[in-house]
Amino acid sequence: MREGRAPNRSSPAKIDAMLDAYLIPEKTTVTAKGDGPALDVGALESRVLLLQLTVTGAVEQEAIDVSVWGGADENTLGKLPLASFPQAFYGGEYTLLLDLTALPETRVLRVHWEVRRWGRGPELPWFEFSVRATEVSAELLGQRERNNQSLKL
Repeated sequence: MREGRAPNRSSPAKIDAMLDAYLIPEKTTVTAKGDGPALDVGALESRVLLLQLTVTGAVEQEAIDVSVWGGADENTLGKLPLASFPQAFYGGEYTLLLDLTALPETRVLRVHWEVRRWGRGPELPWFEFSVRATEVSAELLGQRERNNQSLKL
């Protein structure tokens, strides 16, 4: 069981093509707040990511808050998260878009999570989850923009 941090890497993972990677690996289990490994996103072509939080395990009367932080490198993350998923209490999938086009200085992403438990039963919270990042292609973004323009006409 992992507590506190997801697997540590000596340097952020590099991206060679369209990004499709886990910021938090599948079936990561946590019982305390923590941070995932840094992921290098400096080479992204479109600078837009589809983020997917998947909660595959939880016990009753607990909550997990998952946020995505970014910065120039893994030691200088911002003071506020770039994105936050809705608070989760149960298993399920939650998605959001993260647009980094206006943040060219953001070259590294890291996930942070907080967990809480209340009520009866074990005192420690327990969650099994993952966070996946998939780059949205420039072609798809271009198609969306063309569709939006045609709706305005």
